[in-house]
Amino acid sequence: MTVSARDMAAATPAGRDRYVDLLRVASLGTVIAGHWLMAAVSSDGIGNLLALVPALQVLTWGLQIMPVFFFVGGFSHALSYRSLARRTEGSVYAAFLRARLRRLLRPTLAFVLVWAAVAFAVQLAGRGDGPLTGAALRLVTQPLWFIGIYLAMVAFTPPLLKLHERHGWAAFAALAGAAALVDVLRFALGVPYVEFLNFALVWLAVHQLGFLRADGRIRRPAVLAATGLAGAALLVACGPYPLSMVGMPGEKVSNMAPPTLALLCHGLWLVGAVQLAARPVGAWLERPRVWRAVVTANGVAMTAFLWHLTAMLAVYGAQLALGMDLPAPATAAWWAQVPVRILAAAALTGVFVALLRRFEAPAPARPADPAGTTAGPVAALGITLCLLGVLGLSMTGLGGLLDGHSATLIAVPVTAPAAIAMALGGAWLVERSAPARRVRLRG
Repeated sequence: MTVSARDMAAATPAGRDRYVDLLRVASLGTVIAGHWLMAAVSSDGIGNLLALVPALQVLTWGLQIMPVFFFVGGFSHALSYRSLARRTEGSVYAAFLRARLRRLLRPTLAFVLVWAAVAFAVQLAGRGDGPLTGAALRLVTQPLWFIGIYLAMVAFTPPLLKLHERHGWAAFAALAGAAALVDVLRFALGVPYVEFLNFALVWLAVHQLGFLRADGRIRRPAVLAATGLAGAALLVACGPYPLSMVGMPGEKVSNMAPPTLALLCHGLWLVGAVQLAARPVGAWLERPRVWRAVVTANGVAMTAFLWHLTAMLAVYGAQLALGMDLPAPATAAWWAQVPVRILAAAALTGVFVALLRRFEAPAPARPADPAGTTAGPVAALGITLCLLGVLGLSMTGLGGLLDGHSATLIAVPVTAPAAIAMALGGAWLVERSAPARRVRLRG
């Protein structure tokens, strides 16, 4: 039975933190709008507006809002895990993974399978090398890196939550300090490959801030914001860190891949800034119409995120197919077309959401199985395969689906078919690892 957004909004518990739901939607929406704006497409291929107009890179200090999403994830994961630990018998870890991943993996795997079929057909027909087609097959899976990192955060939630409960801010400080040490080893001492540790350390540190919010321990958000902003500005001004908080083509150092201490400071200032707005915005969210809009958007946000690049590329493809001129990026004519292109991409994203939102809807629970001692390890193996598969696919793209094109993932070459197989197999293991929740009866 499908529950409407109106019914879900009306049934919202009085104690729910509505601001967190808004932050989740707003962060994904900002990323979508940023991608639509940054894409500089011409008849020769796809470029990056921020690389063409470097002065605009300062906008990434507001538009690079993924740290907020991971911060919100930490908050939600802490509440979910604690709730399951109180009510679930058997493997809490397996039940937690399954509960947190179902609404994430189902739309993601639907996206992957649809695009894999399209890529296979396009390359089989010998049309995978065009300027726009080739770029699309390469770029459309790149945003999956975010989902791979998010899967890792879910996997590490139980041990890091225990660390937080024992040490509080010191647990965050340890992760932040380790991230800073990695940058010292990387930039000052030239230690090879050490920088890749910050894919975990930086994002897990931001995630740890969500635990602190869940326990009401971020009491001075203004200090947090000011410290983060000053730290990021100082590192960019005096260190080897670039201005842009997103990756730029051809740059020697990126704040994003791998993440740097400058990006962690950027995350601190964003977290402090959104915390400052929590009370006034929270009061605004009590309005029924506003809250219904947030509930509706939350129900389709992941589907919209997955398909927004497809919609944008389709708009550009339609322009080329109709013989319309594509102005040179960053020219006056190009800027004049931006609002129309964004509106068209938004409308087409809405069509994709209408067709595919069913994969994001909550799925019915599987019948209960006997609890087993292998549930936790099987779930851990499943989520590991999932995150490696999703990250691998974000790196390989779908352009070399038939010719064995590979990318190196943690020193191992991975092809797109292998990455897809890992993601599907991992999802199956997570789904099968945990029995349906068995609630302790009180009496």
